[in-house]
Amino acid sequence: MKPQSKLARTQQCGLSLIELLVAMVMGLVVTLAITNVVVIGEAHKRTTTASNETGQTSAYVAYVLDRMLRGAGSSFAQSWNLGGVFGCRLSAARSGTSILPRTATAFPAPFAGFLGGAGATNSGNLRVAPLLIAKNQSAGGSDVLVVMGGGIAGDVSRAIRPPGTGVPSDGLRVDNTIGMAAGDIQLISQSGVSDCLIEQVASSFTNSNSNQILPFNGATYYTSSGATTTFSTLRSGGAAYLTALGNAGANNVQFQLIGVGANNTLFGYDLLRSDGTDAPQALADGVAELHAVYGLDTNGDGILDTWAAPDDTGYDIATLMTTPSTLRQIVAVRVVLVLRSSNYEKDTVAPATLALFSDLTNAAGTSLTQTVDLTVSTDYPHYRYRVVETTIPLRNMLLLP
Repeated sequence: MKPQSKLARTQQCGLSLIELLVAMVMGLVVTLAITNVVVIGEAHKRTTTASNETGQTSAYVAYVLDRMLRGAGSSFAQSWNLGGVFGCRLSAARSGTSILPRTATAFPAPFAGFLGGAGATNSGNLRVAPLLIAKNQSAGGSDVLVVMGGGIAGDVSRAIRPPGTGVPSDGLRVDNTIGMAAGDIQLISQSGVSDCLIEQVASSFTNSNSNQILPFNGATYYTSSGATTTFSTLRSGGAAYLTALGNAGANNVQFQLIGVGANNTLFGYDLLRSDGTDAPQALADGVAELHAVYGLDTNGDGILDTWAAPDDTGYDIATLMTTPSTLRQIVAVRVVLVLRSSNYEKDTVAPATLALFSDLTNAAGTSLTQTVDLTVSTDYPHYRYRVVETTIPLRNMLLLP
């Protein structure tokens, strides 16, 4: 074999140590740059995704509250000053068990502090009203919204006639039963009587043009007495009224509590326990706080005149729910939602406080600004917050003469 020349041997030599080190350094720099781009991109992606989720949550919660609050007062608002409907104390039983008034035990979390909790002066004093705001009575300091309404729009209360003969002890006589059906949920009230009773028409009821008797025996909702009155007293007095709320089968009667609970979750609680359970229902997550103020029509012209906070004089829940003339003035509500993203961020991205209702004043000209302190959560700086404000008209109140 012919020996290789010196030039050929030189051309076949590998990289020198210096060249190898330079190549490694260049490779590491490129890898570091690519890694940095990927990390930053992933961080932006997580932030964008979390922001989008917060936006979707805010849109959904605003829709749910708007739908619920717009219908507040359906079925009974038109009779607000007839038969003492507004401000009457709710008494109801389901399947033979008393559920309202609730005095022995507190409402389930996050509403355990609602009306002061079990044994408090107002704990068994919940009154009929389209909308009430219980300031800071939800777990964590958020407000509680009390929303009541039915599924029958524009109906007017009907007078209850003395029973006479042929009416069972758990039945009522009215002028007519047009539009009524088995399973209808009714409210029995009387001016000057504190209590009003939730009752349900028995399944045996069959409507006809000549029918004047409504039986309540065997129905899911039936109570024979409230705290200060009885079914028999109301039906025999000749001054009580019957207000149709809706139908149990249609599930269109809403007597709800709305508030914020643990893990930034918005909860709803059915006061009438239509599903048979005494448990709140999670409506949405990512909701850190909920606050609200009343919109008022003080001169009865159908136009919102001013605003009132739920801790202003005369507008705290204990006073307001027993003052029908003031309840009549509430035609709108401004709701603020403070939403928190689920994405933890390394940098500080949140302020220490948030200002709510900064553009509103009450009738006295006092600012209604509320300050939310985020520092109560030790990790607050690493989460993004969004404030959503919406004004919702109460259409049934605006339709009142």
